[in-house]
Amino acid sequence: MIANTDPEFAPIATRIRDNVGRQGFMTHVGAELSELTRGSCTLEVDRRPELLQQHGLFHGGVTAFLVDNATTIAAATSRGQAALTAEYKLNLLSPAVGERLICRARVIKPGRQVAVVAADVYCLTHGVEKHTATALASIAMLDEKAAARIQSPA
Repeated sequence: MIANTDPEFAPIATRIRDNVGRQGFMTHVGAELSELTRGSCTLEVDRRPELLQQHGLFHGGVTAFLVDNATTIAAATSRGQAALTAEYKLNLLSPAVGERLICRARVIKPGRQVAVVAADVYCLTHGVEKHTATALASIAMLDEKAAARIQSPA
């Protein structure tokens, strides 16, 4: 669902976008939150020398970061509550060569305590997407008390 057809989602989306905007590592990497709907999230980053490994491919750490962050954001949209990554399994399918790295995450099973979220990562080259990674994540959903105990420097 998109925010226009789900009026209850609009304040959740605003809060999430604000929180993501305060993440220093998002800024450091140059990633952007390009799509946000209830239960899904897309993060993207353009190719830059700082994000590449020795063979000129996107570093696996960049792929892992996008998966980590996108799956957590997607989980947070499903219930409108704070979330933290508990674990994820990442499969690198092919070399991440291209102009842009795109990570699309979607909630498979929202849960009160744990959400299961899948993510797929693509490299964009000359307008064509190539599937370069896939992941499955368990995301811990935090209640208001637990979220309030975590002091954020952002």
